[in-house]
Amino acid sequence: MVATVDCHPLLKTERREGEESAVHGFSKAQLCSLSAMCEAFLPSLNPKTNLDDHREVFYRLPGSTPPVPGEVAELLARRGIPEIVLLVKFVTWAVSTRIGSLLLCGLCCLKWTTVGVRMPYLVSFPDLAVEEREKVLQRWTTESFLFFFLRIVFVSVKIFTFYVFLSRTDVDSDEPNNPAWSAMGYQRPIDRVAPSQKRPLEDGIVETKDHTNASLMNALAEKGLGTKDDGGCIKVECDVVVVGSGCGGGVAAAVLAKAGYRVVVLEKGNYFAQKDYSLLEAASMDQMYEHGGIMSTVDGQVMLLAGSTVGGGSAVNWAACIKTPKKLTEEWVEEEKIPLFGDEEYVSAMDTVWRRIGVTESCVKEGFQNRVLRRGCENLGLKVNSVARNCSEDNCNHCCYGCRSGHKRGTDTTWLVDAVGDNAVILTGCKAERFILEKQNSSGKWTGKKKKKKFKCVGAVAMIVGGGKVTKRIEIRARVTISACGSLQTPPLMIASGLRNKHIGKNLHIHPVVLAWGYFPNSVSDIDDYNDGNVYDGGIITSIHKMMPEEETEDDPTRANVIIETPIMLPGTYASMVPWVSGADVKQRLSRYSRTVHLFALVKDRGSGTVKSEGRIRYSFDVSDKEKLRKGLRRTLQILIAAGAVEVGTHRSDGQKLKMTKGCDVDEFLDGVEAFGGAGVSGSRLWGFYSSAHQMGSCRMGLTEEDGGVDVNGLSWEADALFVCDSSVLPSAVGVNPMITIQATAYCLATKISQTLGEEKNRSL
Repeated sequence: MVATVDCHPLLKTERREGEESAVHGFSKAQLCSLSAMCEAFLPSLNPKTNLDDHREVFYRLPGSTPPVPGEVAELLARRGIPEIVLLVKFVTWAVSTRIGSLLLCGLCCLKWTTVGVRMPYLVSFPDLAVEEREKVLQRWTTESFLFFFLRIVFVSVKIFTFYVFLSRTDVDSDEPNNPAWSAMGYQRPIDRVAPSQKRPLEDGIVETKDHTNASLMNALAEKGLGTKDDGGCIKVECDVVVVGSGCGGGVAAAVLAKAGYRVVVLEKGNYFAQKDYSLLEAASMDQMYEHGGIMSTVDGQVMLLAGSTVGGGSAVNWAACIKTPKKLTEEWVEEEKIPLFGDEEYVSAMDTVWRRIGVTESCVKEGFQNRVLRRGCENLGLKVNSVARNCSEDNCNHCCYGCRSGHKRGTDTTWLVDAVGDNAVILTGCKAERFILEKQNSSGKWTGKKKKKKFKCVGAVAMIVGGGKVTKRIEIRARVTISACGSLQTPPLMIASGLRNKHIGKNLHIHPVVLAWGYFPNSVSDIDDYNDGNVYDGGIITSIHKMMPEEETEDDPTRANVIIETPIMLPGTYASMVPWVSGADVKQRLSRYSRTVHLFALVKDRGSGTVKSEGRIRYSFDVSDKEKLRKGLRRTLQILIAAGAVEVGTHRSDGQKLKMTKGCDVDEFLDGVEAFGGAGVSGSRLWGFYSSAHQMGSCRMGLTEEDGGVDVNGLSWEADALFVCDSSVLPSAVGVNPMITIQATAYCLATKISQTLGEEKNRSL
């Protein structure tokens, strides 16, 4: 039986009753409701004033324009938290019915006939006028008790709608574009690909997406690895297998390969070099970030970013290079009893890392946002420091999606190149499922202690996830196994392998971030320095302001409570984070994108979280952290005001903002600024989000099993020959951008692993 479903005219098609999409699982009725929400979030508007052609097109363009609703559904299904996806599907089904709409949307669904006898009748949410749907969504955003789940649906659909609407392009086009970009003042970056004969890792990389079972074995054999087809899996032997290729894994692979050991690196992401980067937001986020760049804690409080490509976070981070604060290393030695950070070798390791990744301590010209941060601080009499970067002195941007110019030096262009030069092999699209743990009856040779360990790790089993035609798993047998897949992936992998130390997956620190914004029109007559830039131009982080504890001074910058820096947000990310109070308001905000400066306050958190299984991240704030973030948020607003913003605001759900008019009460506005909870947990009708791009500490070092998930050398307490060498071993939050700390720590641990391997070899002779 074929039925026609009443829905938005742009989506009215025929379907068989009960039929659902094989891609996203939304029925036609649910998709109709989703489309109606998309249009309410981004309605077609008639501009009240004369606008240029680009902005007029943008204002008239509705969020329900195909294929946006379908792509929203697909992205929700692929990237959303499963419980929330089910909730969205339930609500979109409910509001596709008249009774469900009455219960969840209110009396606006009750209509009266206007011809003949006046009789009541019900309509469903999609049949409401767009203005009425907008009012329904406005009510949903403030629900905080019985129907708080409507707020969760509101937030989820809003984020995915705006992200899809502002980031989607025709990737097959010679000039990929989005019809809203011109109205927002955004232009795709100019192609800056440097000439290159081959990709830097070409000699040592094996990309599983290009292979079949047989050709993969041949490719591994060509790299000098012994392979064997063992029925359901391909077996490979080496000295060291490293899981992950980021700041920890890249460094560890280079150190151990240089020492003469045969190293295999497993990376679940794919390999991109200069010419491979599209710098398009949607494609790059999907290809290079964990969970496509759309990942949050299970309660929705914190949005998290983590790299997932060859080079890991170092390939997509913002290039800020800050050495580990001396006060922090002293704290780790004295309070956490970790001698590594008190050794001269650690200071030397930081210097070695600094040189290898080519850190520069100046830039030709700061970008617009950093000029605002610097000027605002100077006008307030606050100290502002320059930030060193592992890239050239020339201006850059978009390196959060890879570096097409070749100027940024992540592990994919430094340490991994060194490793490949020493015969290491990198397998891409290869996700470790578990470590191979064998029970042993005698004490191992790795710790030098009498206490017997239950297991010895002899390698890892991985599955192919990068596409292609490889159907078999890969079993890597090695003398040493190193987990270096980051604080969000190492604990789930260790737990899935059968390790049970209580600290594995706990003590997760995330450097929570809160943002503020300031609007600077194109013509700020008395500040000429502002008139030649957009928010996406120039180096992402080149300036930093450090807020000191009240009892200390700016002369001791290593004890900063909060640091204030600048982010990069391209149109889709920006739009997904912008507060929504109405369709007209949000379109005005979006049209100001290129001149809306964002600053963020980052705290060295005392609160912590857990990650026991992949993608299930929980985090609890310490009260002191929220107070620090509140102070940091106030300071960012003060800096923006002092820098000359004509309007400032936060990302609070009510669109909190202040126009800088004569007589406006700045102090009253700042008094109303506070840290907020996520949409699903706050009892208040006002809420917002935190962000995180740094995760650390989830398998911390400890002097004993009672203190940490691994020992002071990164070795598992439960399994010989299994080491952790990434950000998860750090004892606590760093408080500044952690790339140098992670790489220096990995360098020291890998050096000790190399020495231990050498001692093991000598004992066996």
